[in-house]
Amino acid sequence: MIPAGVQVLAVIGWLCVLKVLQMSLWPLLEEGFGKLAYGAAYPLSLLLFTLLSWYCGITGIPVQAALLPFLALLGMGLYRGRYSLAAIRGELHWDVLFLLCFAFMLEVRFFNPSISYAEKFMDHAFLASVMRDPVVSPLDPWYAGGDLAVYYYLGHWMMGAVGLTAGAPSPVAFNLILPTVFANAAAALYAAGHVLLKRFRLLPVLTLFLVNPSFLVLAAAGAGASSVMWDSTRTIAGTINEFPLFSFLWGDPHAHVIALFNQALLLFIIVYAYREWNTLSERGRWMVVGTAALALGSMPGINSWDVLIYAPVILATGLLLWRRAARGGSGDPYPWRFLVCVPPLAVLTYLPYYLMLDSQGISGLGLVTSPSAVGEFLLVYGFFMAVFWAAALPDLKDRPWLLLAAAPFVLAGYASAAIVVVPLAVFAARKEMRAADLLAVFGLAVIVFTELFYLVDGMGDVYYRMNTVFKFGLVAWMMVGTAAMAYVGEWLAGAFPQQRISREAQRGAIAMIVAVLLVAPVVIPDLSYGYGGKTLDGLAWVELQHPGDAEALPYVSSLPAGTVILEAEGGDYSYYSRISSFTGVATVIGMPFHEQMWRGDEAMVGTRSADVRAMYEDPVRAPGLYEAYGVDYVYVGAPEHEQYTVSLPEDALLPVWSGDEVVIYRVV
Repeated sequence: MIPAGVQVLAVIGWLCVLKVLQMSLWPLLEEGFGKLAYGAAYPLSLLLFTLLSWYCGITGIPVQAALLPFLALLGMGLYRGRYSLAAIRGELHWDVLFLLCFAFMLEVRFFNPSISYAEKFMDHAFLASVMRDPVVSPLDPWYAGGDLAVYYYLGHWMMGAVGLTAGAPSPVAFNLILPTVFANAAAALYAAGHVLLKRFRLLPVLTLFLVNPSFLVLAAAGAGASSVMWDSTRTIAGTINEFPLFSFLWGDPHAHVIALFNQALLLFIIVYAYREWNTLSERGRWMVVGTAALALGSMPGINSWDVLIYAPVILATGLLLWRRAARGGSGDPYPWRFLVCVPPLAVLTYLPYYLMLDSQGISGLGLVTSPSAVGEFLLVYGFFMAVFWAAALPDLKDRPWLLLAAAPFVLAGYASAAIVVVPLAVFAARKEMRAADLLAVFGLAVIVFTELFYLVDGMGDVYYRMNTVFKFGLVAWMMVGTAAMAYVGEWLAGAFPQQRISREAQRGAIAMIVAVLLVAPVVIPDLSYGYGGKTLDGLAWVELQHPGDAEALPYVSSLPAGTVILEAEGGDYSYYSRISSFTGVATVIGMPFHEQMWRGDEAMVGTRSADVRAMYEDPVRAPGLYEAYGVDYVYVGAPEHEQYTVSLPEDALLPVWSGDEVVIYRVV
C-alpha cells in the first residue's frame, strides 16, 4: 500500500501544479474575459498544459517541461505586480468553489478508491502507460506492439502529465482525476452563471449535482443504493442514461467523464461570446476565438463523441454572431471570425493527433425504429421538460400555433420527441434569443436527434442506439441543465428581491452548502462494492484480496519502458489482464473485446489469445512466439494456473522474481 504520507504529498503537489497553471494564465486572459478570467483560467490552463505536454511527448522532451512556460508567465506577472493581495482577495470565491468541489469529490474517492470493476482497469491502464513512458502515441498496454492511436486517450494523457509533474504515483493520480474534472467543471459552470444570471450565479453548478426523476422514484420506493444508482441510468430501454453525478460517484475516470469539464468550458465560452462579443476589444475577440479553438480542438482527443455535437454548435454560434453584426453595426471589422476561424484553428491545435488516429469510428447514420417510451423518457428528462415548458408557456399563449411543431412527430410515432420540440420551437422563434435560450435550443436539438437517429457503431440489434443516447445524452444534460438552472435563477430573482435576503441569511446558506459538500461523502451509502476504502491508493485492495500479485507489482513497475510481459487473458471485465492494467506494462493481449472494438479485424484477437495459451502450454512453440511478440518476461500467478495447464520451456526462461504464488521469468 502506498504510505499515507506519500498520498498526502501527492494531493498537495497535484493542487500546487493546478494552481500554478491557473495563476500564471489569469492575467493573460483578462483582456478577453475581464472579471471572469480568474475562473476561466482554471480549465483553460489545464487544457493549455495538456497541449504543450502532448507536443513535448511528440518531440521527446520530458512532459514536465510543459510547466516552464507557465512558470515564466508567473514570474513575469510577479515582476509586473499583477498579483496584488487586493486583486487576489476579490477573486477568492473562485478558489473556494474550486477547492470545495475538489474536496467533495476527493472524499468520495477516498471512500471508494479501488481500481477494480467497470472500466477502471482500462482507465488506469491508459494512465499508467502514459506515466511509464509518455510518448505520442502512448503504448497500448493490452496489445504488445500497438499504441493508443486507436482510441481517444488525451484525457488520460492530461492527467498523466499532471501526475508526472506533481510526483503522484499512478494509483493515487487515478483518484485525483475525478476531483480535478469536477472542480474545473464547477468553475466553468460558475463562470457561465455570471454570464447567464445577475444573481444566484452558482445555480448552473447544480447541473453536476442533479439526478434524474428515475433516481428519485427508485429512492422513494426504497430500492437499495446500488439499484438506485444503476437502474436510474438504464431507464430508457436498450440505452444508457448516465447523468454527471452518477458518472462521478460510479468512479470511472473514463473519457466521457473527463470530458465534462471541457464541455462546461466550451458552454461558458459560447454564451460569453454570444452575449459579450460586441463589448470586447479586438484582442479580446481574438482571445475568445483562440480559447474556443483550444477547447473544441481538444474534444476529439478527450472524447470524440462530444465534437460531433459541439462542432455544429460552434458553427451555429458563429452564424448567429455574424447575422447579428449584419443587422446592426457591431463595430466588429471581422464579424465572421468566430465562424470562420474557430474550426480550422481547432483542427490545427492537434493536427498530428488527427493524422495519427486509426480508430474504427462510426459506420453510418441510422433511423431509430424503437423511440423512447414517454414514461421512460420523462423519468430521464422530466425535470428539464417541466422547466422548459414553464418557460415557454408565455410565448405559447401569444403564439399557440407553435404547438403544431409537435404534430409531425406525434403522427410519425415519436411522442417523446414531440414533447421536446415544442419548447425548442418556442425558444428558437424568439425575436431575440438570450444566452440561456441558445443553450436550451442546442440541448433540446440534441435530445430530438437521439430520438430520431443513432450512429451505427456495431453494438447489435437490441442496444443499437445505446452509445448514441449515452454519449449525446451527457452532452444534452450539460446544455439543458445549464439552461434550466438559468431559467430557475431568473424566477428566483423575481420571487426574492435582493433587499429581502439579509446578509445573515446569505451567509447561512453558504455555510449550509459548505457543510453539505464536506459531509455528504461521509453519509453516502457505501459504494465500494466490497473492495474497501479510506485510502487514495487505488490498488490497496489488491494487497488484501490478491497478496501474491500485490507483492510482485513493484518489480513489474520497475521494468524499463517498452517491456512486454506475458500474462493470462481471460476475457473482459474480470481480474485477468490485471498486471498490464495495474502497471501499464504491455502484454500480448488483454481485454479482447475492447481491442476488437478498437482495431476491428486487424486486432487478430483470436490469434493472439490462442498464442498466449500456446506460450503457457506448449514449450516447443513458446520460444518462437516469445520472439514474435517481443515478450521480455513471463508472469505466472494464480490466474495463469487457473486458465492454463502451465508448461514452460525451462531452457528459454530465467526466474528473476518469486513470491507468494507468483514467479516471474525473463526470456533469455
